[in-house]
Amino acid sequence: MALSYQQTKLIRGTIPALSDHGERITTIFYRNMLRDHPELNDYFNTVNQANGRQPRALTAVILSYANNINHITELIPKMERMCHKHCSLGIMPEHYAIVEKYLIAAFAEVLGTAMTPQVREAWAKAYWMLAKMLIGREAQLYREFDKWQGYRKFRIEKKVEESDDIYSFYLVPVDGKRLPSFQPGQYVSVQLKVSGKGYLQSRQYSLSDAPRPDYYRITVKRDHGIHMSRNGRFFGGSALTPGVISNLLINDKDEGDIVELTHPAGEFYLDMSNTSNVPIVLISAGVGVTPMMSILNTVSERQPHRPVSWIHGSRRSVPFYDQIRRISRNRPNFRSNIFKTHLAESDVYGITYDHDFRVDLAKVSKEDLWLSHGSAEYYICGPEQFMLEMAEYLKSKKVDSARMHFELFSTGDMEFKVDTLSIISNSDSSTNPRNSVSEVCPVSGASSLNGGCPFK
Repeated sequence: MALSYQQTKLIRGTIPALSDHGERITTIFYRNMLRDHPELNDYFNTVNQANGRQPRALTAVILSYANNINHITELIPKMERMCHKHCSLGIMPEHYAIVEKYLIAAFAEVLGTAMTPQVREAWAKAYWMLAKMLIGREAQLYREFDKWQGYRKFRIEKKVEESDDIYSFYLVPVDGKRLPSFQPGQYVSVQLKVSGKGYLQSRQYSLSDAPRPDYYRITVKRDHGIHMSRNGRFFGGSALTPGVISNLLINDKDEGDIVELTHPAGEFYLDMSNTSNVPIVLISAGVGVTPMMSILNTVSERQPHRPVSWIHGSRRSVPFYDQIRRISRNRPNFRSNIFKTHLAESDVYGITYDHDFRVDLAKVSKEDLWLSHGSAEYYICGPEQFMLEMAEYLKSKKVDSARMHFELFSTGDMEFKVDTLSIISNSDSSTNPRNSVSEVCPVSGASSLNGGCPFK
């Protein structure tokens, strides 16, 4: 049942207070819920709890929902991302009742006397309207997962260093059963025990190869943390929140070790059920290359004549460089542009790199970008500012937003703002990008996929 006019008005009346005290609300929510339900720690990213990004992610969800209470369709792209993330983590319908209890209680603690019985009833109704939509979509996804529900044990068959601080893990199922296919660009959740903690931790990693019946491949970047102040300037000393699971995988896990994975999920992918032969342009920075490799390998095998343009930016070494060079030699309809910001003496122009610069689409030829082709599709993965700049340039060249697809390696306040729709709309206001974090920060992406949902 829809909200009444009066209930909608009551919810909108709480938006200013939620905006002013949003992070306090979500801090109270997480503190009380995890105190009473410590088993839920298995679902939460403790790093993003500590650095405040997870509470900000939930705040963004609440405010977006409240502001669009009468236009829920505008939230569908964000909700689809959340549903895939929830299913990857194993979130079940019963978890929504727990979230409601502690979220409404947090509202009451902060709003005080403004949280009247009528406001409480309106927010509870609004919450369950959203929850039922998510639960329904998640039930569909779980049915698609078929018999693979929850985590499944995999053995690390091979561990390969792809470039500086980037490693690939070839994972085979311990039960020996055939693996389901997936859409290239999707991810899996990896769950590990972390020393010194009484619970498990999960992170999402893009699958970086074409679908195989006997193994999956993920590619992980060592996370050194962030050496950055609030104004985007770098400082010395210890880094903030280095990646726990990514570093544990790289430092401690070797061939023969066991890890646990969930079924592939994710709304960012190249739909291989569509047999279109239109050109695709794959644009990435750093470890954002991982879903692009899955797309490239899949297209190379299933649509060998489909035009592909590869644009990638790295600091020094380029992950999967040998494979890219091999594809470039063997496929006349494959074009590549490699950007490097730190050249080595051994680097050779036209061979190991094409541009001595950070990724700048203005330096890529119109032909390599397929700008004259009105149906070319663009897949972009990297940090927030990187994707905003890519979107801004493509928009300036009259590329329709429906042909741009984005995957963000982030979580928190920026994550819920940066999706396909908001990247397109925000790119117009992206002024002075050279002062952005992307410009100063040579790191080209985080090592896990963390969505803007209450559970990550």
